[in-house]
Amino acid sequence: MAEADYDLVIRGGTIADGTGGDLVDGDIAIAAGRIAAIGQVSGSGREEIDARGRIVTPGFIDVHTHYDGQCIWAEELSPSSSHGVTTAVMGNCGVGFAPCRRADHDMLINVMEGVEDIPGIVMTEGLDWDWETFPEYLDKVAAGKRDIDVAAYLPHSPLRVYAMGGRGAAREVATDNDLAMMRQLTADAMRAGAIGFATSRLSIHKTADGQAIPTFDTDIAELEAITSGMRDAGAGTFQVVLDAFVGWDKEYKVIERVIAASGRPATFTLASGNDAPPRWRRVLEMLEATNAAGGVANAQVMPRPIGLIAGLELTVHPFVLCPSWAKIAHLSIPEQVAAMRDPDLRAALLTEDFAPGHPFNELARNWRWLFPLDDPPNYAPPASMSMAGQAAARGCTPQEVAYDRLLATEGRGLFLAALGNYENATLDSAHEMLRHPYCVPGLGDGGAHYGAICDASYSTYLLTQFVQQEGPLQLGLAEAVHMLSAKAARAVGFTDRGTLHVGGRADLNVIDLDGLRLHLPEVVRDLPAGGRRLHQRATGYEATIVAGEVIRRFDQSTGARPGQLVRGAGYRAA
Repeated sequence: MAEADYDLVIRGGTIADGTGGDLVDGDIAIAAGRIAAIGQVSGSGREEIDARGRIVTPGFIDVHTHYDGQCIWAEELSPSSSHGVTTAVMGNCGVGFAPCRRADHDMLINVMEGVEDIPGIVMTEGLDWDWETFPEYLDKVAAGKRDIDVAAYLPHSPLRVYAMGGRGAAREVATDNDLAMMRQLTADAMRAGAIGFATSRLSIHKTADGQAIPTFDTDIAELEAITSGMRDAGAGTFQVVLDAFVGWDKEYKVIERVIAASGRPATFTLASGNDAPPRWRRVLEMLEATNAAGGVANAQVMPRPIGLIAGLELTVHPFVLCPSWAKIAHLSIPEQVAAMRDPDLRAALLTEDFAPGHPFNELARNWRWLFPLDDPPNYAPPASMSMAGQAAARGCTPQEVAYDRLLATEGRGLFLAALGNYENATLDSAHEMLRHPYCVPGLGDGGAHYGAICDASYSTYLLTQFVQQEGPLQLGLAEAVHMLSAKAARAVGFTDRGTLHVGGRADLNVIDLDGLRLHLPEVVRDLPAGGRRLHQRATGYEATIVAGEVIRRFDQSTGARPGQLVRGAGYRAA
């Protein structure tokens, strides 16, 4: 038998190369993890994929994840890898697990449990903590096996506590010595391969015990000093969640001052309010001014409503903080439903106010923006489908609508709590932001919010909602693929991935666009210590390829583990 010319040949697909240019039909040949030929390939492949009637794209870049723990205890970085993602960026929002002294493990677990909804027992059981410094953590990640590539930001919360001890956790002002230490540690992290530095200023980011996280409202001078460490190393991107609740004119100054001090690019979270004035357009104007002045900044935008999924089996639901719920909270779901059929308990739960709790819980009581989520999931429901809209039509209270839904579904019914990005109950604002030259899709939060958010499927949603469906919000396929690949890659400093070209990395997807479907999120129990998480599957990814190896075929893992740690441009090998 003749020896094959290539490791893999993808035949006859419609190629969207990630640049946003015209679609072309042709073959792609892969050898030694690189693209060897594009066009009409006459040679044979050791493996061949028939892509006729399918689209062939670069692997997608997920710029905003929290796989910092999952990449240690698991080999599959799902849901992201289930949705065409071949590179995931973790360490966002300034939370993570390094640098960290042994005495501070519990504090970081407390922060991650509160901010990212990862159960403490999962982190206790799933992490061996055999690192202290951030370079040591990166080495730990590099030594592991996984399906897709990962890259990591240096997170601000552990950095601050490592440099300042209890003063850092208590949010005391950093001294000159503290700042000098954090600047040096940041430069060291960039040279070890961090792709940047990340922080959060968001007021609703709380620890598990309800306290402000170490980085909340940090003096901008501290951020200037830390990011000067990126300038020292000549590499790195600044990622931040700004506190839009205090006003964009005030908070955007963080971007301007950090770029001026560090000379490094910046990326931040942007969303529209649901019914507030469209302040996001002012942010786009500020972005344009920054880039016109020679700075580099971009915003990360979720292609669908930002919010939570609520349900009895999840972290949040519409009655979770009602005092009477405590009487049945320990029961199984069938037992809870049986108890909810009792008229006295029903009357109590329908009339009680919420007790104090984490701000996220309140979203499950925002009746105007709480919608049913069924199969297939509708992330753009009409206002009439909200609990308030249905209550008005029925002449009852929103509490009754939500309660009856839980009973009718035997406690399994899910709700979509839309916090933002759903202005006037449409996706118009998301569409406009996505098309802006300085905005990229993101905010999927894969690896976190295990019991409340499952947005890592946004790549599939963008293709199904904005490409498949005709209408004023439709995107061209080439434009959508560009957003998910090259545009996202460049926003976080990747220059070696995101497009399909001869000699480039062989990270690809073969997708049945006509058959692409998003399934209802489901609860799986595959975390350490039997912890539960939300997962969301897709149908239509016929092949996902990382470094030339097929990691998924027909929406199922092949068991291949070619994923590696992507070290940033500042990396200096020891």
